[in-house]
Amino acid sequence: MWKNIQPAPPDSILGLTEQFKKDRNPQKVNLGVGVYKDNSGNTPILGAVKKAEQMLLAGETTKSYLPISGDPAYDKAVQKLVLGEECETFQSSRAVTVHAPGGTGALKVGAALLKKFKPQARVWVSSPTWANHNGIFSDAGFELDRYSYYNPETKGLEFDRMLATLGRIPAGDIVVLHTCCHNPSGVDLNPGQWDEVVGLAKQQGWIPFLDFAYQGFGEGVVEDRYAVEQFGAAGIDFLVASSFSKNFGLYNERTGALTVICPSGDEAAVAMSHVKTVIRTNYSNPPAHGGLVATIILNDPQLYQQWLAELADMRDRIKDMRRALVQGLAESGVEGDFSFIEQQRGMFSFSGLSDDVVKWLRAEKGIYMVGGGRINLAGLTTDNIDYVCRSIAEAVKSVG
Repeated sequence: MWKNIQPAPPDSILGLTEQFKKDRNPQKVNLGVGVYKDNSGNTPILGAVKKAEQMLLAGETTKSYLPISGDPAYDKAVQKLVLGEECETFQSSRAVTVHAPGGTGALKVGAALLKKFKPQARVWVSSPTWANHNGIFSDAGFELDRYSYYNPETKGLEFDRMLATLGRIPAGDIVVLHTCCHNPSGVDLNPGQWDEVVGLAKQQGWIPFLDFAYQGFGEGVVEDRYAVEQFGAAGIDFLVASSFSKNFGLYNERTGALTVICPSGDEAAVAMSHVKTVIRTNYSNPPAHGGLVATIILNDPQLYQQWLAELADMRDRIKDMRRALVQGLAESGVEGDFSFIEQQRGMFSFSGLSDDVVKWLRAEKGIYMVGGGRINLAGLTTDNIDYVCRSIAEAVKSVG
């Protein structure tokens, strides 16, 4: 069956990790894959997660299936975190949430739902965007287009051009927006800019689909949901795909959620009925463990405060590595102003390094970055930062 079929190309990010694992360089550094690492280079299990797991296992009485939409307590806890407990959208019945297998699963379910009722719609993604956005929405059968976002010359947001494109998108089309910690650029909108985007969505009638994978990695869980709150206040239809991989460290538990927000409770109930049919013919119902752990933490005041503190530690470590990288590049003699790296938010940064430099670093120094120079700041540690900065200086001198 397969002898005349060409192999599929490796994933641009996960394939890089496979190369990294095979590399025998003892100083190798993985700055590619989007996974948080602590200063020892490990992906930790949070203390709050460990305590919640102990509580879960002590009281667990069944391994029966969850409902199609997941545990109702999980769905409500997600809404409280993502929408805000004081928000009218949370307090009303205009939002419905389902437990999905990770943020990717939430995007996939949302894409299938939208394709069912908006088959002729076009999906708009930022230029650039997370590579898997293209695959998820193309696989659902959508044609894709792009709106301006990142300017490689200024290393910042092309907001005027972004607004110009969003202002031309017709009603019924779908616009994928990174709520915070834009992947791959690390460049975010400020509150005033979000207000303008929300106004355009309401004026034009396109459907916002918010990818909210990094809540708490920007400025904090409350600050990072500003866009969600404003879209909710606008009273329009929109979707939010959220994830607990990064902020809870539940990577291999595949714990995420899709929240559909509608103008009225009646419409939300209709939406939920169709979300369930999409899930039933896909994975039928979600995995339980990660969602139940997150529910315990979000509903236990002490564990919640411990989680917020641990999340702040992760966020602060990434900011420290941003500062260390900028300082280290300057001290290593790399020409240019890299201060923009400190202005970006989240784990990722477009470093401004050319593809030739990226390839040289991989081949000569065992330093792995995604093409285009995107780096994961969490891959830097106090032990490898000097090696990385010196290697970048050598690469720039060698290949320009």
